[in-house]
Formats: sequence, structure tokens, C-alpha cells
Amino acid sequence: MEPYRIIVRGGTGEIVEKKSRFIANIIPAASEEEAVNFIEETKKKYWDARHNCTAMIIGENSQITRCSDDGEPSQTAGRPMLEVLINEGIKNVCVVVTRYFGGTLLGTGGLVRAYQAAVKEGLKNCEIGVVKSGINFNIETDYNGIGKIQYILAGKNIPIINSQYTDTVTLEVTVEDGVFEGLVKEITDATSGKAVVREQKEVSFIDKDFTQS
Repeated sequence: MEPYRIIVRGGTGEIVEKKSRFIANIIPAASEEEAVNFIEETKKKYWDARHNCTAMIIGENSQITRCSDDGEPSQTAGRPMLEVLINEGIKNVCVVVTRYFGGTLLGTGGLVRAYQAAVKEGLKNCEIGVVKSGINFNIETDYNGIGKIQYILAGKNIPIINSQYTDTVTLEVTVEDGVFEGLVKEITDATSGKAVVREQKEVSFIDKDFTQS
């Protein structure tokens, strides 16, 4: 699976262009139904607005891609909004940009720039993550080895998902595919082979993305 970006926590952004207000509301959406419900709720919230233009990308492979100009000139709102999401590599997302008309026509080029700028502003206020394929596994060690393992994991910014302390210590972690073998070797060397890796399974996981727009 190729990594792709998702919205972990939605956000809102607003710009003003020639007295027209453009308000972008963005959410994570795992299904078309979820996206459609959000669109309807947003339209009700901003019932007095001139336009509520929309764009969505649903599915790991962008199986569902939809957009709407909602009365704006064709190709000046929904499609440009969608292009921002595509260029950012974000999936499982729905965005609604609400426009309150300010009395001055922006022209087709002005509309495209305004709707795209609104989406970008909204994305600045979202928490974005990257879905990656990885390996989830347990590390079992004695109490002498736990400090060394915690030091190694912390140095690589690998969070401990769960820990159990009995007569031994068991830590649960998830790492990217390409990291697994090297990490296991490092832990094995650091504990002189006393740490044991168990219960490996392939998973998808969300890694926080610090390279937001």
C-alpha cells in the first residue's frame, strides 16, 4: 500500500475577497454517506449563503471523487477545490466552501483562486496524518532490558501502544515495513539477545504528518 494523507481532525478556515466571505469547513469522511450528511448539515447551517460548493475524495484508491459548483459558473469552484485535495494527496475527506456574496463579481479566474485559497486556509487548521502500511508486534524482555528498549524507541519517535509488567515486560509497538528488521536487530544487539519479538502482524496505521501546507 502506498502511503496517503488523511484528515485526522477537521478544521475551518476563512478568507475575504472583494467583500465576499469564503468559509471552508473540512472533515474526515470514511464513506460517501458520511460526506453527503456533512454537506447537508453545512447547507442548513449556512442557509442564507449564496453558495455552498463541495468536494470529496473517498477511498484508499480515490474510488469516489465528487464535486459541485452549487450555482457558481462551471469549473470555478468544486473542481478547483478538488484539485487542492488531489495535489495535497489527501483522501477520505470532504470540504464545503460557503460563499457570502460581497456585491462585486470576481470573474472566473478570481473565483478559482478564492475557492482554492479557502480550502488551503481550512487545511492549515486541520490535523493531518499519513496512513502507512506497517508491522505491529510485541517485544518481550526482562527488567534489565526495558530501559535500553525504551531509549531506542524514543530515539526513533516510535510510541509504545501498550505495556504489561509481570515477571517480564511486554511492549506493543507498530512501525513501518522498512523499519522493522533494522529495529529488531538493534533491540536484539542492545539486550544481548534477551529481548524476544512476538505476534507479528501486518497493519495499516496513522502517522502524524508534520509537513502540512
